[in-house]
Amino acid sequence: MKNTVTIRRLTIQDADFSTQLNSLLAWESVNDHQLQQTVSDILARVKQQGDSAVLDYTRRFDQVTASQFSALTILPEQLLAAYEGLGDEQREALSVAAERVRYYHQKQVQVSWQYQEVDGTILGQQITPLDRVGIYVPGGKASYPSSVLMNAIPAKVAGVAEVIMCVPTPRGEVNQLVLAAAYLAGVDKVFTVGGAQAVAALAYGTESIPKVDKIVGPGNSYVATAKRLVFGQVGIDMIAGPSEILIYCDGKTSPDWIAMDLLSQAEHDEEAQAILISHDGTYLDAVEASLDKLLPSLERANIARVSLSNRAALIQVESEQQALELINRIAPEHLELSVENPEALLPHIRHAGAIFMGRFTPEALGDYCAGPNHVLPTSGTARFSSPLGVYDFQKRSSVIYCSAQGADHLARVASVLARGESLTAHARSAEYRFQD
Repeated sequence: MKNTVTIRRLTIQDADFSTQLNSLLAWESVNDHQLQQTVSDILARVKQQGDSAVLDYTRRFDQVTASQFSALTILPEQLLAAYEGLGDEQREALSVAAERVRYYHQKQVQVSWQYQEVDGTILGQQITPLDRVGIYVPGGKASYPSSVLMNAIPAKVAGVAEVIMCVPTPRGEVNQLVLAAAYLAGVDKVFTVGGAQAVAALAYGTESIPKVDKIVGPGNSYVATAKRLVFGQVGIDMIAGPSEILIYCDGKTSPDWIAMDLLSQAEHDEEAQAILISHDGTYLDAVEASLDKLLPSLERANIARVSLSNRAALIQVESEQQALELINRIAPEHLELSVENPEALLPHIRHAGAIFMGRFTPEALGDYCAGPNHVLPTSGTARFSSPLGVYDFQKRSSVIYCSAQGADHLARVASVLARGESLTAHARSAEYRFQD
């Protein structure tokens, strides 16, 4: 018996379309109380006991036999050996991806600036990199060397002095591509630690793992919860939800191409989301047929099938304007504009993590080697946040240098405002700088 794909069909003219869409987009972020308590306990123990707690959790959760913390440390020569041990094809592909990511992110570097006013006062902004950053990389079979490049390279381009990587090795499974990517990206220290205990170690520091200023990188619900709970003690990139793609197609791209682009997100995990918008109902039928045809060929077909059944949709609109309004309402992580003239639509896109233009730009290229970062806002957060970039690893300090004449002018303004707020010391501090 044929195991067909079950996928939701919506029409924007449906009376309950808005309700259906809200239900489709709903995703509960990290708020499970039992999970939070478990993670809180792990954080507290690592903060108090350091290496010994990390060792214990690693043995318990990852089934790794290690009596000394040195067993959880990857040396620089091991990273080099992993890179040199790759086959020619993998080494070339990883190197090309790393170079493209590095080149793109070099365009994002911010520089310090100043200007001088007529009275001699100097105002400006000083840009400085973070001192130390921790990157979390999933390990074992679900390993992503591309995540190493996307998280570590922008940090190094920003000038971060030390990048610390934590990657679990469940049951001792070490992914050589991940280690090779760490070598190419310039990662300084690598520890085979995962889960909430890795986040805790990076946030608080242990005898072996240095405390960092910011933690970035994807992880499971334990990692995401831990990142949320340590925020404030350290910076974090974001709380990422399931991966998602939204495609707007004019009905002229091969249905097989679009179907596979949808599947490229659905295969991530059961909660991933894939949505297609088109004005052409017949084309939506064709894409659905392609999904049905192509799904069985995937290694992760069972995962993709659940994703399509639970969170995917084919949405029919009546006009380009309706499609644009829907795109901005959804604010997708990945947006494909698979249309004849995507440049004409670009000015109307206000909310999207990454925008893939035209029929020959599948989202998968952005995941690996196009150059822009693949760490993107999810679950509608593209309304107010941006892709990970060099700017996430640089700080801005305001610079204020008053001349005597400039101080006199500004002090008189400040004095009036301070006294209006009943802050007498503020006012008098300014008034001491009066020149008469």
